[in-house]
Amino acid sequence: MGKEFEVRWEGELPAGPQDVWEAVTRHADGWLWKIEYEPWVGGAERGLTTGGGTVTAWDPPRHFATRTRPEAERDGPNELDYRLEPSGAGTHLRYVHRGVFGEDDDDDRELDQCRQHTAFYNHSLGEYARHFSGREPVYVAADGPQASTQGGFAAVRRALGLAGDVAAGDRVRLTPAGLEPIDGVVDYATHAFLGVRSADALYRVYGRDAWGYPVGVAHHLFAAGADRAAGEQAWSDWLRSVFATAGVA
Repeated sequence: MGKEFEVRWEGELPAGPQDVWEAVTRHADGWLWKIEYEPWVGGAERGLTTGGGTVTAWDPPRHFATRTRPEAERDGPNELDYRLEPSGAGTHLRYVHRGVFGEDDDDDRELDQCRQHTAFYNHSLGEYARHFSGREPVYVAADGPQASTQGGFAAVRRALGLAGDVAAGDRVRLTPAGLEPIDGVVDYATHAFLGVRSADALYRVYGRDAWGYPVGVAHHLFAAGADRAAGEQAWSDWLRSVFATAGVA
């Protein structure tokens, strides 16, 4: 087993504790991916980790925690802890993630990746809780090919029709070839992540090439009639076309 790690994140979310609680415990696919929790201490977790886990704190809307079942998790324990406090019209979140790196992992790289993903995920949590609370999501995800491990994030941004200096707050039109244009506002923009919120979706681009992995997209769709299978096929095809027809330098 590898080295233990701990990642902490603390900040304000623009939604009340009950909406944040519901987003964490019932609608994780609105900002993360599909996860199910049985709503009591000792309840089962399904979808967060490979072998499943157990709810270890259930105190709505103040404290939620979950941990892997050690006998079922090949890579050691994994634990998430959410503590929610009212803060004006919003919520102050204190979040802790504890786990163990794999034996062959580059610990510094993996820790940096975990910290930056955590910040993006918790931002997306706030976006869902503020703008789409209670709406049933359709989660669509696709990964780029191996060619996207170098320069992939920049190539995807270009293929979406975005300027290199796009920033949070900018209104944009995404123009992925073969898909319908998407009008929205940039809600998150760093060297490795992009978030765009439209009237009925959260669009996310993960520039994991920053750590030597393929770039990926993960979208949370709230429009009536959204089709997960069709969406994943379309975005997978689009990613393949980006790296089949364009350089990634």
